Amino acid sequence: MLTLILVLFGLGSLALGKTVHYDWTITWVTAAPDGFSRPVIGINGQWPCPQVDVDVGDRLVFDIHNDLGNQSTSLHWHGIHQKGSTDMDGASGTGQCPIPPGSSFTYDFIVDQAGTYWYHSHNLGQYPDGLWGPLIVHDPNPPFTFDEEITLTLSDWYHEQMPDLIHTYQSYSGEAADGSPTPSGGALMNSGKNISIHVKPNKTYFIHVICPGNYPGHAWLFDQHPMTTVEVDGVYVDPVSQGTQQVRIAPGQRQGVLIHTKNDTSTNYAIFDTMDVNMLFINKGELPPAGYNTNVTGWLVYDEEEPLPPPVVLYELGNSDFYDDINYVPLDKEPVLGPVDHQIIMETSSANISGVSRFIINNSTYLGQNVPTLYSALTVGDNYSSNPLVYGQVNPYVIKYNDVVEIVINNLNGNLHPWHLHGHQFQVLERTLPNTGAFPGTYSNYSNTPVRRDTVMLQPNAYAVIRFRADNPGIWLFHCHIEFHVMSGFSATIIEAPEQLIASNLTIPQDHLAACKAYPMQTSGNAAGNMQNPLNLNGSNTMISTNDYGAAYPPTAP
Repeated sequence: MLTLILVLFGLGSLALGKTVHYDWTITWVTAAPDGFSRPVIGINGQWPCPQVDVDVGDRLVFDIHNDLGNQSTSLHWHGIHQKGSTDMDGASGTGQCPIPPGSSFTYDFIVDQAGTYWYHSHNLGQYPDGLWGPLIVHDPNPPFTFDEEITLTLSDWYHEQMPDLIHTYQSYSGEAADGSPTPSGGALMNSGKNISIHVKPNKTYFIHVICPGNYPGHAWLFDQHPMTTVEVDGVYVDPVSQGTQQVRIAPGQRQGVLIHTKNDTSTNYAIFDTMDVNMLFINKGELPPAGYNTNVTGWLVYDEEEPLPPPVVLYELGNSDFYDDINYVPLDKEPVLGPVDHQIIMETSSANISGVSRFIINNSTYLGQNVPTLYSALTVGDNYSSNPLVYGQVNPYVIKYNDVVEIVINNLNGNLHPWHLHGHQFQVLERTLPNTGAFPGTYSNYSNTPVRRDTVMLQPNAYAVIRFRADNPGIWLFHCHIEFHVMSGFSATIIEAPEQLIASNLTIPQDHLAACKAYPMQTSGNAAGNMQNPLNLNGSNTMISTNDYGAAYPPTAP
């Protein structure tokens, strides 16, 4: 159900926006996107989940009802900064409690960023079971012209459900430290195989490409239809004609591209997508299983009466065959931020801890706590909110308001990892080639107007340097966007300007607190729920569960 109400509010200057109201029931649906029938998580009996189309400046209100019965849930609005609404970010354990079966929960926020986004469950490894959809924020005055818009999603798929996959991965019988399961259903395009996208001749299409994948990155092309990139992760960039170079996208990333269709309608053309074989197999020292297909094909259809051509054939591709996304230039030419007020160096790698495959940041694996981190920040008091100890083992990093923050991510692991920051787009100053080692302490040449986005793919045994200004008080996750890795502790928590956050008098809505009571989960105090002495962490979670079934309800892990 969708309701529209016009309202007035400020976005720098007074603007006319509308309230867009959705009423969503999250429940099980049976689907077979690759021919294998299985339960998936849908919305209002629909799967794939619906696309949300709104205009920049709109207020979005989502009334969510969890009718799953056997799983908790949440929704995160990926790429939306949530300025002034950190409690609406949707990450369970960070900005809210999981929404248990039978509970209702309202998200209410303003979208003041145009571009390509998506929503997805951010609850205990759940979204690869289907709970995600595109979120397109339309710009009334885009800096380029086009005739029509298309959405293209590129993802991986599993015949097994995530709770069982997570349990295997996070148990003593789990695979080795980089043993993320291979997608048994292969690749999907718009949540299906062999899809057709109908196009008209001599038109310019603005295509919103989204990678809601769980594990590998993707590379795609439109046969004989050159692409021009105009947007990455909601940031307009100087138009780049990709020419003969391929384009790739990481889990969590989005890309806006323009294509111009042909005048002649007598031929249809293939859309080619392939999952990253290096991530899936080669970097783990494996070969693809016999007969395993990493590709999926769709078609640009000019005429349904004409045949669909075979997919294009691509031979071995290396890094030089792809356009390096660090070279995109923001259209607004925002200069590189500096000087740096706060540098954080993260040594990231995998480890076997107590017989379980985990990922670590500076030798610490993320463990969810008794109280959502935001609720701890709001209740431990001014004297303690800036002390990272009160938040427990969530890999907390406290940063001050308006500081220029630089994060150096040293990927000491032998595979690629897409890192996503909530609450911000960041500048990417450096992202080195595979096997170039850790940050040496000095910078290479970087652009004076570096690309800005919210998700960056790190190469194996390499590093990246990112910067952002801490102008959005809140509690924001920074994590690898491979869902298996999130569940194995590959997250950090940015505690941004907690003093200003408290001074904002943010009030947690009653239905959010009611969800905590029903789950149940505590809503005040430090990580252990201790209000009397916030530095007393007795009772906080320090143990890795070997009985973790993800979002299964009642919960099986702390």
